[in-house]
Amino acid sequence: MAEVSIKGTSRTEFGKGASRRARVAGLVPAVIYGHGEKPLHITLPARELGVALKESNVLLNIDIDGKVELTLPKSVVRHPLKQILEHIDLVLVRRGEKVTVDVPVHTEGKHDPDGILEHVNHTIEVEAEATSIPKFVTLDIEGMSAGTSRYASEVVLPAGTTLVSDPKMIIVHLSERSTAAVEEVAAPVATDAAAPAADAEKKDA
Repeated sequence: MAEVSIKGTSRTEFGKGASRRARVAGLVPAVIYGHGEKPLHITLPARELGVALKESNVLLNIDIDGKVELTLPKSVVRHPLKQILEHIDLVLVRRGEKVTVDVPVHTEGKHDPDGILEHVNHTIEVEAEATSIPKFVTLDIEGMSAGTSRYASEVVLPAGTTLVSDPKMIIVHLSERSTAAVEEVAAPVATDAAAPAADAEKKDA
């Protein structure tokens, strides 16, 4: 579980205009809440925050006027086109405390080559200690046959991590490769190939 230290600055201005000015200055407006504490309105350096958020479920040690708060990103807002960070909500966590988060699912193993693997759900929801959140969890698809699925209950979870998602939730499905499309494409090719021969017969006649 990655932890990143970053310096925050208390916000005294609010509203769209203030948020816009902060972003122009290379800062991201943020709110820290949780544990019954009064929400903290701060700004964080956009570049450092962007690098930190590349890590799934990264813990942020935010230094605000000399006081360090351990936080977990809860909601990240980006510009729909530019993908620039516009706002982030962070929740306070304590070491040893259990939190519920979404974790990426990676697959390993070889499935039936006659099937097409479809990723129905890319993440599952788990409960884990705040400082021991897995970067990802693994689902074994070795020997998976066409027409079958693998479920959340089959994902391998590390010690201390429990499944919150529905155990029957489908993670991947191996679809049967259809031959109908191949036959449909092949038919016109045969017709086109026969056309020159038919024209030649007409000329000979």
